[in-house]
Amino acid sequence: MTQATSNPMNSGDPLAQLRDIHLPEPGGFWPPAPGWWIVAALILVLVGALVFWLWRRHQRNRWLRAARAELDQLGARAEASPTWFTELNALLKRCARQRYPEQRPHALSGAQWRDFLTHTQKKLDPQAVNALVEAAWSPSPAIDPQAAHSLAARWLGGQKC
Repeated sequence: MTQATSNPMNSGDPLAQLRDIHLPEPGGFWPPAPGWWIVAALILVLVGALVFWLWRRHQRNRWLRAARAELDQLGARAEASPTWFTELNALLKRCARQRYPEQRPHALSGAQWRDFLTHTQKKLDPQAVNALVEAAWSPSPAIDPQAAHSLAARWLGGQKC
């Protein structure tokens, strides 16, 4: 009888037979759940796509950066001579050929070249563009070299790919 009272399983109290609740150990940081692996993979793909897009855009506009540098060099030695205006028009034609190869702008001259410049950049003054185009063969140009330089810079400013 002494054994029956010392053994909790045999006692008359049913609550004595219950055990304490044992919770499992909380999960750690590593390894992450499969959903987090998917999120991480998607973020990596998106970052890779963004970097690739920015690199391609940078490469597509490389000609524009080179043209702006050449335009700055041309502007540093600006003079009111037909030779200088011819070089400026040649630079614009090279840029137009790079940006609009299907329209063959390098073969245009005179009024067609003027119309092309005003058509591809709507913010340009048609009279100033006409003076720029005619200055290449005029002994006394009707446009100031600095004004022609700023006109060419405005035209180049709207030519991003």
